[in-house]
Amino acid sequence: MEVKFEKSVHLIKQLPEVGKPEIVLCGRSNVGKSSFINSFFNRTKLAQTSSKPGKTRSLNYYNVDDKIYIVDLPGYGYANVSKTEIIRWKKLIEDYFAEKRNFLVAFHFVDSRIGITKLDFVLNSFLVGNNIPYIIILSKIDKLKMSEKTSIKKIVLQQMENRISPDQIYEYSSTKGNGKKKLLSYYNSLIY
Repeated sequence: MEVKFEKSVHLIKQLPEVGKPEIVLCGRSNVGKSSFINSFFNRTKLAQTSSKPGKTRSLNYYNVDDKIYIVDLPGYGYANVSKTEIIRWKKLIEDYFAEKRNFLVAFHFVDSRIGITKLDFVLNSFLVGNNIPYIIILSKIDKLKMSEKTSIKKIVLQQMENRISPDQIYEYSSTKGNGKKKLLSYYNSLIY
């Protein structure tokens, strides 16, 4: 796959013309979306990563094989930025989802060590309300013990209260590549 960073969008009027299908990466701050981009596409510095929440401050567009966009959204929840900036991000994201884009699917990232939070429920309701198909990616799965790995999927299913099926939940580790093969197979089924 050939992937390149295309642009950062800070204002809705900066969005690319509607055309290519878009896979949206969304989730809490510091959940590992940028690390996922680097890992999934086998690039070390394609997306900027940081141990501090709030690194992604715009809608970041990545062009894959000139066929599809991967769109990395700012994380929600804690971020060491001003309330004004957080409000601006929220409006940007809401306006983006309100646009008639060619949404293919949303990858909703959930930290496997934490599970579903109230903010994840808000995001899920937002995706459902806007008729955007989604999967849940349990990130940082390598940080769990084996016993925790076997139970996290069940816990998330219970937390989601039948809003999602087991085949819509994927595990992923950006550092060790756990779950990459399965997720890549799903990605390819969407694109090709």
